[in-house]
Amino acid sequence: MYTMEEMVPIVGRLAEKYCAGESSSVTYEKAEQLMGAVLYCIREAENAGTDMTGPAVQGAGEDVTCVSDTLEMSAKQAYERGVKLVKQKTEYGLALYNRLMTNFAWYGSMCLHDTMVKGIPEFFKWYDCLLEPQNTILTLDYPVLRDLSGLAGIDRIYAFLECIRLEQKFLGKLPHEYVRAALSEYNGGYAEMIENICEIVLRSVLMHMLARRPLSQQKLERDDYLRIQALCGANDTEGIRLLLEESVKGLTAQYFDGDEILSGYLCCAVGDMAVRLKNTAPYRER
Repeated sequence: MYTMEEMVPIVGRLAEKYCAGESSSVTYEKAEQLMGAVLYCIREAENAGTDMTGPAVQGAGEDVTCVSDTLEMSAKQAYERGVKLVKQKTEYGLALYNRLMTNFAWYGSMCLHDTMVKGIPEFFKWYDCLLEPQNTILTLDYPVLRDLSGLAGIDRIYAFLECIRLEQKFLGKLPHEYVRAALSEYNGGYAEMIENICEIVLRSVLMHMLARRPLSQQKLERDDYLRIQALCGANDTEGIRLLLEESVKGLTAQYFDGDEILSGYLCCAVGDMAVRLKNTAPYRER
C-alpha cells in the first residue's frame, strides 16, 4: 500500500529512538527489525476494522479505524495509529491475563501451567510496542484449538489468551474431579503431556452425549461404546463431524446461554475428533 520512500523516514526516526539520539547509524539487521516494526503497526491500523484477535475492534470506541479510513492516511498517520492500537491491545491483553489468573485452573497440566504462570508474564515484561512489536517472544508451548500461526506479537498473545479464556469457561462449568478423571483416563501421565486438555475433556463430554449417559457416570460401559460404534458406522466422517458440531451447539445453548464464540472455538476440535471416531472403533474391552 505504501512505498518504500514513505516508510524509510519512519524507520529513520525509529533508529534515532533506538540510538537514543546519539547516532542514526544502525546495523542492517536492526534496520530490518525496525522496518518490520513499521510494517506491523501499519497492518494493525489497516486491520483495525476487521481484526478479530482483540479489542481493537471489540470496545476500542473511537480508536477503531475502518479500512476505508486507513486508505486515506499517509504512511506516517497509519503508523502512528497502529502504534496506538498496539499499545492499547497490550494494555487490554495484560488486563485480560490478570482477570484470567484470579481463578486460573491448570488441572495438573504442567505445560498449561508453565505457559500461563511463567511464560506470559515474561512477554508483558519484555514486549516492546515501539521498536519490535512483531516479536512474540514466547513459543507458547501449550497448544490451543485455534491456529494462531499467522499472528505475531501482541496479536498472537491476545488471541492465545482469548483461547485460554474460552477453555477456562468451558472447563470451569464441569466438576473439577470430572476434568481430572477424564484427563487421567486419556493418559495417566497427562501432567507431562503437551496437548490441549480442553479437547480431551470435550471429547469425553461428547462421548457421554452420544451414548446418552450423564457425566455423573464417569466411565462409559461396553454397551455405551457399542452404541457409539453403531452411530459412527451409520455415518461418514462428515456426518459424524456435523453430529458432533450439533452436540457442541446444544451443549453451549443449554449451559452457556448459547455463547456462539465459545461454541465456535470448541467446534475447532470436532474435525479431528470425527476422523478418529470414524477410523478407530470407540469400543474398548473393560
